[in-house]
Order: sequence, then structure tokens, then C-alpha cells
Amino acid sequence: MAACSSAMAVSGSMADDSSARPDAGHPCAAGLPPVLRVAVPRPLQEALDYRPPSGAWPDDPVGCRVEVPLGRSRAVGIVVEVCRGSEVPAARLRAATAWVDERPLLDAELLETLTWAARYYRYPLGTALATGLPGPLRQGRPARRAVAWWRLDERTREDDGPVRRAPRQAELRRRLVEAGGAAPCATLVAEQPAWQRAGRLMERAGLLHREYHPAERGAETVPAPRPGPELDADQQRALAAILDTEGYAAFLLEGVTGSGKTEVYLQAAARALASGRQVLILVPEIGLAPQFLERLRERLRGSVVVLHSGLSGADRAEAWLAARDGDAAVILGTRSAIFTPLPRPGLIVVDEEHDPSLAQQEGFRYSARDLAVLRARTLDVPVVLGSATPSLESLHNARAGRYTHLRLPHRAGEARAPSVQLVDIRSRRLVGGISAPLQEALRRHLDAGSQALLFLNRRGYAPVLTCHACGWVAECHRCDARLTYHRSRGQLRCHHCGYSARLPAACPDCGAADLRPLGPGTERLEEALTELFPGVGQLRIDRDTTRRRGELEAHLAAAHRGDAQLLIGTQMLAKGHHLPAVTLVAVIDVDQGLFGADFRATERLAQLVVQVAGRAGRGDQPGEVLLQTRHPEHPLLRVLLERGYPAFAEAHLAERHAAGLPPYAALALLRAESVNADAPYLFLESAAQYGRSRVGADGGVELLGPVPAPMERREGRHRAQLMIRAERRVDLQRFLVSWSGGLGSLEGARQVRWSLDVDPVEMV
Repeated sequence: MAACSSAMAVSGSMADDSSARPDAGHPCAAGLPPVLRVAVPRPLQEALDYRPPSGAWPDDPVGCRVEVPLGRSRAVGIVVEVCRGSEVPAARLRAATAWVDERPLLDAELLETLTWAARYYRYPLGTALATGLPGPLRQGRPARRAVAWWRLDERTREDDGPVRRAPRQAELRRRLVEAGGAAPCATLVAEQPAWQRAGRLMERAGLLHREYHPAERGAETVPAPRPGPELDADQQRALAAILDTEGYAAFLLEGVTGSGKTEVYLQAAARALASGRQVLILVPEIGLAPQFLERLRERLRGSVVVLHSGLSGADRAEAWLAARDGDAAVILGTRSAIFTPLPRPGLIVVDEEHDPSLAQQEGFRYSARDLAVLRARTLDVPVVLGSATPSLESLHNARAGRYTHLRLPHRAGEARAPSVQLVDIRSRRLVGGISAPLQEALRRHLDAGSQALLFLNRRGYAPVLTCHACGWVAECHRCDARLTYHRSRGQLRCHHCGYSARLPAACPDCGAADLRPLGPGTERLEEALTELFPGVGQLRIDRDTTRRRGELEAHLAAAHRGDAQLLIGTQMLAKGHHLPAVTLVAVIDVDQGLFGADFRATERLAQLVVQVAGRAGRGDQPGEVLLQTRHPEHPLLRVLLERGYPAFAEAHLAERHAAGLPPYAALALLRAESVNADAPYLFLESAAQYGRSRVGADGGVELLGPVPAPMERREGRHRAQLMIRAERRVDLQRFLVSWSGGLGSLEGARQVRWSLDVDPVEMV
């Protein structure tokens, strides 16, 4: 980890400066020889120095991949700088093996963004840069675009016998026959996500073959866009504010559910595309991508690509390279899409900006929302953060004048806000978690031919299995958590570590056979609805029913088509989905988030309640929302019902200010875990003492802890954490720079697994 001497960076702005770039294949004519600073995907805080490989140089080496020796192995790193000389003695300086790229894979802006993020979030540079690349490019594959096609085997093309009993495979075969026997995989999967798995199964059986064709730049035929609806006055004002912007500006678009935020995005995007610019749109979850993709392709003129973890590595690389080459006009993706190159940037949109899924919470921990604002500023383009329930951080930024606050207070068109009612379930008999008032409401809406959505953020049959004779409770032996009963599988399963066990025939403590499930999960809810409403179609959407690739998209498509009247789901069904036939929404257990250990638990619950309630009454029929609770007088619920989310946010911001918590302070969390119960505390105490020795009397930083993590034992490891708090972000960053580099050499560091989380979104 040596630094270059007399550093001379070669970036895009210096690419034509012959003094900064050696002639191809020759050392520098005068002075010290050239040295490459290469960031390698290893836990190293700095880049490593190498002699250039023999042979021709790329015109602009910075941002290019290069293969280098690393210990006894080889690695693919990225050149971040070209220098004259190195602090490493010439005799010890190893030569890079070969150039992988002929031109930079990461342009100057994206390289700068990733470097800034690695520094801000205190993460190894090379690993952060690798995170910005799709898997195949990270591994050193050529940056050549190729489109994957499926081609039917000749026998399968002539005979449907092998797929006759597999409906989705039969559909895919029929579609390929209509296309002449072959078609691009991405096109087919965009039409029907469930074909992703069907195609893989047919490949394994030899019924179709995958082949790769060179991508033809600009070859995609895009149909003429369909005109959108007329905007109401609030939408027009919001759109005008965005379109009147020249260069960078940040907008917080706060609109009630169903107010037409997406329509504002679409019309702002259309203006950017008309100017020959690209648009990047981030959504928090894969489940929101299909319906968004459909609207984008209907409404916008230009090629649309998708980037998320549900795609194969080859498909993600193709989309990423299409964006880099400027051929993708619109990039739609989840959080990792924030690292997509934008040579012709015009607009960045972050939908559901409040959602914690926009933050990566393991490995390279970053906030895609915050990096979107950073990239918009660097690229000098507007960024729109949209939500019906903005995060308190974004509302604070709007108050401070850093964001322009745009509001859509009414639902678009003829849709009206749903009525919301609390159902006190104390002392009531529940059938699988369903109270009598909810049963009556369900019957009314089902008889009217409408859909009803029941939300319960707890999968499985029951969260607790207990012995009625002695009180034994099934608990995970690796986590401080109870095992969830999954009746369909006859299993007890831990939702934190994945441990599973067969359902015992009798209590392991007293031998009694009277084991009873307590509390409802989505599986039990499904069973209860079958008993209460026999013959009514149901669709359950949770992690258990959507494990396989393509199943989530297929289930959501079925919900949108109205294939079932009763929809049962967890968070993946609660937000962002436009389900016009849903007129009743029920939250089965609103109390789950009222008493969380995380200081953000109340904010998250308020957002979730408003978001899930917003699925009701989005069409022509009025909506109704029922919230089942054992705490009907809870102040959060009363404020939400009587005064709405803005009033809640105002009151909660005042509480955060009084407590000195974000957004009125900056936090970092040092986590440690070990199979040894004492080791995390020994390391964190050492880190705390080391930190306090580096904080002066007026340093503006305090270290709190160490304390046990909210779940102290998980996956067999004991966990603790140390909080670092500062009123000013600049003070926190200054401290982290001087402190974090020494953590690895502290007493006990080698006995624990530790990580540093800057601006943590979860305190667990």
C-alpha cells in the first residue's frame, strides 16, 4: 500500500496531454518511470503500485481494468492513477500482467463517485469499485456487448409433447414458435418474468439452447409513445418546477398515495429524452420494477434497460454496457443501479425515497438515495426524490432549503382517499388473526366483486410454538429468537439464520403432546380465509411463495390481472403497486412496529401504515382501510388517523431534535461479533478508548457503548456495537478518517468480525 511520489493523475480531462501519458510501449522519456496505482478487490484501504504491463497502453489508462499479480494469485483491479515513481523500491515493484480494457470502463465521474463513497463510508477502495461493476465485468470478462437469445431445438419446435404438462414452458415454446424459433431472452422475460425459470428448465432438458449475438448499437425499434393523462394543477406546478431547472437541483416530491407522482416522473423524463439525455430511475425493490417497466415502455421514446439482482450476470452486464455506450435511454433499477455510467445524463429519479431497501446493509454499506443526490450534483442534472411518506432526513433537507419541496396533496382523477378505521381487537375472538368486523367488511367487498388486500408482515403459519402443559417455547439454538412454525412443510424455521428442524411430536421438556401455535402468519391467514370464504380465489405473496426466480413477478402480474379476489402479503405487496380493483385493505397486526428498539421504528411503522393503506380505492370505487390493534389509544395511531403523516413527521422531527438524533446529528456504528461472548466487548472497549484518546475537549464527537446489539446472539455469534455520534457530519468524518484506519491493529481485532456502518439505517 504505497503512495506514488510526484503524483500525476490521468483522467478524462487530461487524456490529450501527452506529458501525462507515456508513448505506447515505452517508458517515460525523462524523469522517473511511470507507475500504475491499481485498486484491487481486497480489504485494503489504498491502491497498490505496479509497473505497467508490456505492450501498448490504452489512450486513457485511468478507469481501465488491468490484471495484476497479488501474492501467489492474480486479481483484476482498476487503475485509479498514473504516477511518476513509487515509494516502493524499484526492485520490489511488480509488473501488471495485462491490460483488460482498451478504453476506460469507469469514466471520470463514476470513478470519482465510487472513490468518494469508499472514503465517506470507510470501505476498501478496490472492493467498492468492484461493487460498481456487474459480476462478469468484475471478473475480467471483455467489455463487449452481446445479447442472449433462446433458440428452440428443432424437435421441440415441431413437437410440443415434452412441454405439454408444463404450462409456462408450453407458453414460452408457443411464443418462440411465433417469433420464428428464436428471440432475445431479455425481451421474453420482460413480457413474462416467469419465463426466466421456464427457459432455464428447458435449457437443462435440451429443449432450447442459449446463444449470444453481438449487440447492434441503436438497432432496437421503439414504438411511438402513448400519450399520458392530463395533469391536474398540482402536478403541473411540480412538473414546471422540475423542467424550469437548468443544471443541478434536488426536489422532494411529496404526494399522497395515488396522487400521480409517477406521471410527473414520466413527463419530466420525456423532456430529458427529447433533449437527447439519459434518465436513471431507482426503485427500492425488484417487485416494483415490472409495472414501472411497462409504463416506461408505453410512455417514453427510447430504449429502456433494467438492472437488478434478479437478472443473470450476463443480462446485467449487457444493460450496464448499453448505458455506458449511451444506447440505453432509460435505466430502471434497484439500489446497485446507482453505479450505472451516464454519458448523457439528464435526470435522476428515486421512487419511494424513504424506503430502507435503498440502503445496502452488508458489505459495502451505502445509501443509493444519498449517492443519487451526489451524482446529480456532480453531473449537474436535477434529481427528484418521490414518496408519499418522506423520510425525516429528506424533510429536514427541504426545511433547510437544500431540497425544493413539491406537494401533491390530492389523488389524481376521480379517485378519493380511503376511509381509515381502527379495530380494537382486545377481548375479541380472532379466526386466524381475523376479527368479526374485518370478516364483515371482507364479505361486503367480496360480494361487490372487488379485491381485498390483507397485510401481515410475518410469514409462516405462526411465530410461536408452545407447549400448553409446561409453557416450553420453540427457540433457535443459534439466535436469540423464537422459531417460526411452517405448517405446510412441517418445520420450525429461524427467519434470522435459516436453521430448520422437523416439528416435534411431543414437548422436549415435559413430553406432553399438546403443542400449540400462537399468533398468525401469512400461511395461517390463508387457511383462515379459506375456511371463512370457501371458493374465493386467493393469492399469497411472501418470501415463501416467491423463492424461485420469476415467481414474484408472476404473482404480482396475477394480482394486477385480478386473478384472485383475496390478496395476502408482506411488505413486498405493501408499497408502490397500483391495484385499482382493491377497495379494502386490512392491516392484521398494526402493533408489530409500535414498540421497536430502533429509534426509527415509529417512523417506519407510520410510513408502512400510510403506504399499505394507499393501496385501497385507487380506481373508481371508494376505498376502506381497517387497522387491527390492541392499542387503539396509542398517540402515533391517533395522530396518523386524525391529522395524517405530515403532522406525525412534524411532531417526530421535534422529538428527534430534542434527543439529538438524526437528522439533527450524524451517526456511525461499529459492530463486532464472535463465537466468544466476551470478545466483541473487549474489542469495542479497546476501540472506544482509542477513539476517546483522539477526540479533543471540543472535538464534537462522543462514543457511546459498547452495548449489546438488539439481537445479542445471531447465527451462533455474540454481537455488540459502539455508537459514534456527532452534531456535525464534518466532525464525524474527520474523526472517522483518523480513527478507523487503526481499528484493525487494536487488541482483540483478530478475534472478532467487525464492520463500520456510516449513517446506519438499521440499528440491529
